Amino acid sequence: MQALIFKQMKKVRYYKEFTDDFAQSKNQSFNLPDDYEYIKTDFLSKFLSGFVYSLAVIFSSIYLRLFLHLRFSGKEKLKKVKGGYFIYGNHTQSVGDVFIPALAALPRRIYTIVSTANYGIPVIGKILRPLGALPIIPTLKGMRNLETAIKTRAENNHPIVVYPEAHVWDYYTGIRPFADTSFKYPVKLNMPVFSMTATYKKSRLFKKPVINVIIDGPFYPEGEAVKSKAKSLHDKVYNCMLSAAKESDYSFIEYKKKV
Repeated sequence: MQALIFKQMKKVRYYKEFTDDFAQSKNQSFNLPDDYEYIKTDFLSKFLSGFVYSLAVIFSSIYLRLFLHLRFSGKEKLKKVKGGYFIYGNHTQSVGDVFIPALAALPRRIYTIVSTANYGIPVIGKILRPLGALPIIPTLKGMRNLETAIKTRAENNHPIVVYPEAHVWDYYTGIRPFADTSFKYPVKLNMPVFSMTATYKKSRLFKKPVINVIIDGPFYPEGEAVKSKAKSLHDKVYNCMLSAAKESDYSFIEYKKKV
């Protein structure tokens, strides 16, 4: 009877397409200028960035382990890479996804490709730059500057994090289809790629499930042209994430397609 009652109380979300956004903010249309300065080199900016990022890592260590019950599998694979690399993850935690890759990549500092809509979120939007956000500004100049920033950070041995599903679906246990567009970056820079798959296991102690994040890789592109190499990387990462997602055994939030 208790199991039946709990099942009836489970939160259900209905979607039309895999691109539906369940986390829209009041300022969803927020934009940044195409001359946005991705990398600030003055002393004050660098100091504030380091200070905010350090506090975020300390906070996330407590929050992720105590409240989201986070575990890692395969994190040691990241430490074997000497240079820069890319991490592609499924987007299933509104707050946690800001910090999970930061803990996975320690002691290195990560930089994450994000939507400009995140900059419109009160308070959080103001600290995205020091947290290492690399916003997608959809103009020719903006995209060119983004690519330059990614190249600079990656060549300085920093991990670059990408959530190719784009929109967050909290506690979703599947893998949504995503384009191969963002895979052109590791191809052009000739850098390895890892998948980071958040899976959900029923907890014996808590209502919310345990999050086990599975790191797989490294993956390298195959093919001749940039486009074919990007597709090969996409396919490797996507198929690996599909396989890893099968480790989930509990849906805290149920997603149903509208009919």
